[in-house]
Amino acid sequence: MTEISFIDELIKKASLQDKTIVLPEGSDARVFDAANSITEKKIAKIILLGNEAKIKAYFDEKKYSTLNEIQVIDPETSPLLAKYSGLFYELRKDKGVTEEQATATCKQTTYFATMMVKAGDADGLVSGAIHSTADTVRPALQIVKSAKKGYNVSSFFIMVCGGTPYIFSDCGLVEDPSAEELANIAMQSALSAISMGIPPKVAMLSYSTNGSAKSHLVSKVQEATAIAKKKAAEEFAEFNIEVDGEMQLDAAIVPEVASAKFPGSTVAGQARVLIFPDLNAGNIGYKLVQRLGGAEAYGPVLQGLNAPVNDLSRGCVADDIVGVTAITVLQAASK
Repeated sequence: MTEISFIDELIKKASLQDKTIVLPEGSDARVFDAANSITEKKIAKIILLGNEAKIKAYFDEKKYSTLNEIQVIDPETSPLLAKYSGLFYELRKDKGVTEEQATATCKQTTYFATMMVKAGDADGLVSGAIHSTADTVRPALQIVKSAKKGYNVSSFFIMVCGGTPYIFSDCGLVEDPSAEELANIAMQSALSAISMGIPPKVAMLSYSTNGSAKSHLVSKVQEATAIAKKKAAEEFAEFNIEVDGEMQLDAAIVPEVASAKFPGSTVAGQARVLIFPDLNAGNIGYKLVQRLGGAEAYGPVLQGLNAPVNDLSRGCVADDIVGVTAITVLQAASK
């Protein structure tokens, strides 16, 4: 399986669903190109937020014929603004938000798009080509919220290394998770792996393998592993999730190292879901694999929300937006 074929497989699976994705950054050429490609490939029905005349001019210039299949909405003039502003006011009035503030907030494209998801008018959204991660994540946390009580929202990357896809988590959101939070991230990541067709073999990463070192850092991962194993066996038994740890990265993915360092583990040497102990390790790890190892990186993808809201790198290209949209569709389909 090549890197391209893995994403093509996700696109193929997504095209079998009937989902609507909103792209709130309808002022960017990369988003226009992606919307055209997504529509041509029937990955999703697309809603573009932005100025209709500008969007039409770009599609005409490029001779794209898909605009008649794309819904274009200008948040400032849309009749939906009143509906979403009223809903946002009800959601946030206890936080001191006034009706006027609700209207002003919902004119912002990221908030308008998030309200579309909350209202069920879209199944998910993809943003971040021109907005910061905070601009994408903040409305999601305020409006869409966590899907499961007691579970924090986290993120993952799909890393395609030498043709093999892995889940890396958390590399983009939770800075210093507790043992309980780390176990929750492991479960969320295993479910994300399943939705992408990746085996849910979960390695809880550390600088220690199976008790080879002792410190408070190692203890946290050991405690998280015990909690995750219990959750996998009880809360998530139907998914056949396998979890083991603590273990070093080489013990997690290299069978020869696993047999020496962690004999008897059904995860060591075969892990496809890699759980990092904190955001420092996760963020550094995925960027090393991407920049020095030449892996394809897709994400950060949020997990644990009631509906999928996903972020892009501001350095993304149109193909990245297409790939993340396919991932978003599959997340929506798994709800």
